[in-house]
Amino acid sequence: MKTRFIPLIAIVLLASCESGGTNTIERKTGKAISTISADSDLSPEEREKMEKDFQLEQKKRKALEASWTSLKFNKEVHDFGKVKADTDCFADVRVINTGDKPLIVSNVSASCGCTMPRRPKGPIAPGQSDIIQVKFHSKPGQLNEVTKTVTVEANTKQGKHTFDIRAFVEE
Repeated sequence: MKTRFIPLIAIVLLASCESGGTNTIERKTGKAISTISADSDLSPEEREKMEKDFQLEQKKRKALEASWTSLKFNKEVHDFGKVKADTDCFADVRVINTGDKPLIVSNVSASCGCTMPRRPKGPIAPGQSDIIQVKFHSKPGQLNEVTKTVTVEANTKQGKHTFDIRAFVEE
């Protein structure tokens, strides 16, 4: 029964591939190349609107890129060493604006609820720095080597930067 439907499905699929548009298929050096014109059915008004929208998006992107700066941390990893379970540990990681525009840290988050980072309050001037304070509190039963990642979102080309905190949790 299934074998009767296979030719029917193949015919339907082949028929659905045909179109009256400007699709062309060429064969060059063993590779199939397809050219499809996405806007071939647009009116001149629609094309003009698309072009204006595209130019507006380009302007927005250039304005965003003009506000980008760069950053670095004074350390990529903070190691608390040996800590007692169920205690608070604090670390200060310095974020340095290495660019020529104000650095705006929009968000700081951690990979786990046991790690609570606090972002700098305002913009960081070029060449200046500020502190990201991180509180680590191991959960009950969370023993041995622990590594957590802190993610910093800022107005840089990369957008997101990370550093790690480590601890060896003992009872």
